[in-house]
Amino acid sequence: MEADAQVSQLEQALLQQAETQAREALQNAESARARILAESAEKLKLAGEREVLAAKIEAERLVRRQTQASETRLAAELDRTRWALTEATLAGVKIAFQQLVQDEARYLAALEAWLAAAAQTLPPGDLVAEVRPEDETRLAPLWAEMAARAAPGRTVALAAHGLPSVGGIRVRLADNRARIDQTFEARQARLADELARVAMEHLFASASGLGACIRG
Repeated sequence: MEADAQVSQLEQALLQQAETQAREALQNAESARARILAESAEKLKLAGEREVLAAKIEAERLVRRQTQASETRLAAELDRTRWALTEATLAGVKIAFQQLVQDEARYLAALEAWLAAAAQTLPPGDLVAEVRPEDETRLAPLWAEMAARAAPGRTVALAAHGLPSVGGIRVRLADNRARIDQTFEARQARLADELARVAMEHLFASASGLGACIRG
């Protein structure tokens, strides 16, 4: 009987030990399962975030590329428009200047006014007024009176510059230290630069809203 009791106690002790080990093993398994699930969820989250980030970067790159292409096309169109506006304006100016040259009274008055302005601007000294050969012939009989009115107290020689020109006048100091060029070609060059600047200012100002929309 005593032996049976001992065996029963041993069995009971072993059973309790087995149950304890089983519970510990189950707890460990549950902990491992929870850890694996948490790690898997974190990995999935990170993978999802990476995919979202990659998609965002790709979208931003695409938008940036499209924006740059649109801005390049816009700049090219603005440059073509600026050139067209400048050329059209200069063509009109040339026609108006040619009409001025053909109107002798107005042309001579303009030449005298340009001579007077140059005489007031240039430093003291003898002057040389250079015009087209045909204008030199036209002005020669009138020159003494015109020079006296435009540049009183100064000696102004009349000469032909011999360069291809629509008209106008160049006035320089006799020693070539300074010169003011009021020929059509010089005035056209100055006007072209100013027209280009003004045209681009207006064109880019009007296109700024479009550029903002493109970038937006």
